[in-house]
Amino acid sequence: MSDFSHIEYPISIPYQLRVYFTKHAFDVSNPLFRDLACSRESGNRRKVLFYVDEAVSQATPGLVDQIAAYFDNYSEELRLMGVETLHGGESLKNDETCLDRIYGDIENRKICRHSYIVAIGGGALLDTVGFAAATAHRGIRHFRFPTTTLGQADAGVGVKNGVNFNRKKNFVGAFAPPFAVINDFSFLETLPEVHLRNGYIEAIKVALIRDAKFFDWIEANAEGLNRFEPAAMQEIIHRCAEHHVAHIATSGDPFEMGSVRPLDFGHWAAHKLEQLSEFVLSHGEAVAIGIAIDTLYSEKMGYLDEGCSNRILSLLKQLNFETYSDQLERRNGSGYPYVLEGLEEFREHLGGLLTITLLKKIGARFEVHEMDTNVVLKSINRLKEFA
Repeated sequence: MSDFSHIEYPISIPYQLRVYFTKHAFDVSNPLFRDLACSRESGNRRKVLFYVDEAVSQATPGLVDQIAAYFDNYSEELRLMGVETLHGGESLKNDETCLDRIYGDIENRKICRHSYIVAIGGGALLDTVGFAAATAHRGIRHFRFPTTTLGQADAGVGVKNGVNFNRKKNFVGAFAPPFAVINDFSFLETLPEVHLRNGYIEAIKVALIRDAKFFDWIEANAEGLNRFEPAAMQEIIHRCAEHHVAHIATSGDPFEMGSVRPLDFGHWAAHKLEQLSEFVLSHGEAVAIGIAIDTLYSEKMGYLDEGCSNRILSLLKQLNFETYSDQLERRNGSGYPYVLEGLEEFREHLGGLLTITLLKKIGARFEVHEMDTNVVLKSINRLKEFA
């Protein structure tokens, strides 16, 4: 007889990862938010606390009043517990006081597990508020309203939340699917060009690893995307979000228990470049450079043919993405390029096993568990020449 015993039961927790597309979500004639918040599965959840990106609030002066009017119209079903503003951008995820403030609001406004927290803003605000919601009371259901193309196409439709710690991106975080994501296209109307363009890079990324025909579509519609035509932008956001959600739901590893993260193609270098630039480089700009590095690395290692590599770099250039940054030249006291530290940080973030997604053709990816740093540096040098 063994000298130990144990009890084991499988636990299955169903999630619905839902992304809705609309315009003017807080017009009283648009019942989408009310219907979701008051759906059967919501139970008796009726109290709602909002956090709005300061830049979004300034660009949309009537937004807070519109939210208040919406709740007045549905006052028998919903109760507004406040609309707070937070400064957006990556600095929010580095602000140690922000979480204390949100936790204090949750306590003071009596927001419980039968309430909702709503985040309206860019990816940094969604990440920060989502993490607070995921950890307060061991989890409060939250809505995401991404207000950038990057958020609506990629970052805002996932299940990850997090803040930065000790200069490491998303070091503290949680997997907590939102109750729903609402992509309100009207928020895009006031965005500056850099934030309109940033979402394109995640669409290119997902096309490269999942869908060659989508890549063809992006090439064919590059002129319209550069003019920020609404129909083209809405199409690229919808298709990118669909791929993103499908991967999370069907990959068999939605909470990343393993080490394979194809949706982070090009990101090992991007995350390090953001840090090195002290986040002057936006996430989209950094990912464009990271994709360019890993594309050329795939070519130089003989995995990807030169024609495909040229197509990828040409599309990045056509959509006005820089593929090189002076941050790539920075070295530490030993003369070691700082950007290569991103590989080790990526390995740590994955849990010990380095897994990098590379390309064998457009629309087809595979994984490697080591990178030849000399070839990485040659790829970077090639980019410098290309730039």
